[in-house]
Amino acid sequence: MSTNVSEKQARQTAEAARESEWRQPSFGKELFLGRFRLDLIHPRPAPAPRPEFLDHLADYLRSEVDGARIEREARIPDEVFHGLAELGAFGMKIDQEYGGLGLSNLHYCQALTMTGSVNAAVGALLSAHQSIGVPQPLKMFGTPEQKKAFLPRLAAGEVSAFLLTEPDVGSDPARLGTVAEPVEGGFQLNGVKLWATNGTVATLLVVMARVPEKGITAFVVEGDSPGITVERRNAFLGLRGLENSVTRFHDVFVPEANVIGGLGKGLRIALSTLNTGRLSLPAMCVGAGKRALAIAREWSADRVQWGRPVGSHEAVAKKIAFIAASTYAMESMLDLCCLIADDARNDIRIEAALVKLFASEIAWQVADELVQIRGGRGYETAESLTARGERPSETEQILRDLRINRIFEGSTEIMHLLIAREAVDAHLAVAGDIIDPEADLGRKARAGARAGAFYARWLPTLAVGQGQNPTGYGEFGPLAAHLRYVERTSRKLARSTFYAMSRWQGKLERRQAFLGRIVDIGAELFAMTAVCVRAHAERADRPEGRELADLFCRQARLRAEARFADLWDNTDRLDVTAAERVLSGRYAFVEEGVIHPPADAPWVAPWSPGASTAEDVRRRLR
Repeated sequence: MSTNVSEKQARQTAEAARESEWRQPSFGKELFLGRFRLDLIHPRPAPAPRPEFLDHLADYLRSEVDGARIEREARIPDEVFHGLAELGAFGMKIDQEYGGLGLSNLHYCQALTMTGSVNAAVGALLSAHQSIGVPQPLKMFGTPEQKKAFLPRLAAGEVSAFLLTEPDVGSDPARLGTVAEPVEGGFQLNGVKLWATNGTVATLLVVMARVPEKGITAFVVEGDSPGITVERRNAFLGLRGLENSVTRFHDVFVPEANVIGGLGKGLRIALSTLNTGRLSLPAMCVGAGKRALAIAREWSADRVQWGRPVGSHEAVAKKIAFIAASTYAMESMLDLCCLIADDARNDIRIEAALVKLFASEIAWQVADELVQIRGGRGYETAESLTARGERPSETEQILRDLRINRIFEGSTEIMHLLIAREAVDAHLAVAGDIIDPEADLGRKARAGARAGAFYARWLPTLAVGQGQNPTGYGEFGPLAAHLRYVERTSRKLARSTFYAMSRWQGKLERRQAFLGRIVDIGAELFAMTAVCVRAHAERADRPEGRELADLFCRQARLRAEARFADLWDNTDRLDVTAAERVLSGRYAFVEEGVIHPPADAPWVAPWSPGASTAEDVRRRLR
């Protein structure tokens, strides 16, 4: 069961949910407009003092959490839940007045990096519970009564989950099928939710449901309410300890007091929560990168082939250099985003999306290169290596665990579109009515006047800038040349975007490959800036950071230039045509010659409202 909506309705739903106002400055927004506002992120805000909790967590993870056992049994033991609860790990982002630790974004992400390096499923447990589960939306939008009722329970160790996705609804929430019908004193929930991380163990849920005539609304729902059935625990390629569910709601009563932020505000709450919630995924990627670098370094120095350590052969050396520079960049971007989020002076919606996009993509490449460096041992499980007396490096597990990050909390393709929409926001604000087919002549005329005034001021600023000054950004020493490149390239990026809007106008939104490249270039520029700012800030304590920053910037420039070339010289239209022919069956002959399994089940399992007929598989901790 799902709601049938048109493409226009789906787009309108997404547009209505996004934050349309910019109340604070944004480095990312300015970057895509060709304005390199280094002053917004340099010097970096000073971090809060490091909490003792991080040392206690490190000791606990090192001595009590057996990542190999979790991987082997596909289950996080009850005692790990209890141990983390006693440390306060379930309340890291909850304010102290409600029993939490009140950690900064920086220290919270450092805790997730550390946890994920031991076992990614445990990191995902804590991340889903706090970054998108009940604590964050209540922190941002909850009433004082809701905070007092729920946050102390969560800080003490109860687990929460976020339920939006449905069997036939992924990134298109306009088709949401779960309904919350108003009844006396509250609402009655009916629907099925798919892929609810923590869903099998959660006692408090954030549930998105459609309220008739009001729109998609967020509710806090008690996980043990009558009518809730956890119909199955899902199993995945990686994150094998993940407690992820299919959950059915049948006539589940939710009190009116459990509405979060008001009726019809659900999607906006979800997107606002993700502005900082997305930082948890790069934290896991940073942890994986650090493990990959350690494994690559130790193995490549120890393993000898052709009379030399394998790391001294150029073919392997390039891979090691990529892993080192990329890990430094991921951490630099994440730390910067956390610091400016904690500083609360900037809007970080674009920066958070960029670091999620960049880290999830680059970490996957890091893991793939690590497998190649390790050779056959990279493809072998840690358990198998241990059985024959070798060090149990979890290389293949890192690869499997990382793959989901390119899909979690906005796939790469969705992130491209989301960031691209924000990147062109200033243009749509002044000229949107010109390309809107539903705008009347009066609106188009007024838009034309606004656009003329805006572009008369803006376009000349894209001609010259500090990046053309040979002494520009001199305080950064040997890294100054990279910042001059970023400044010049940000203007080139803005000119390319403007040219594309002029050329394709309203059809630009369908040029998704073009927009993806624009966003990827912006991500590289942000990453280059982040490493330079970090290396400069740490130059006294860690002068070798400049070497990694320089290396990363040189690698990133090559990637950026290749994407610029691809903007206008590509096979995008041919690819679309070929895909249409594939879908029509024209090339089905290519599929011949293999044995296909029976095609007697649907690609998407249908569901209908009603009581569950499945066994409840929820897990309750002892």
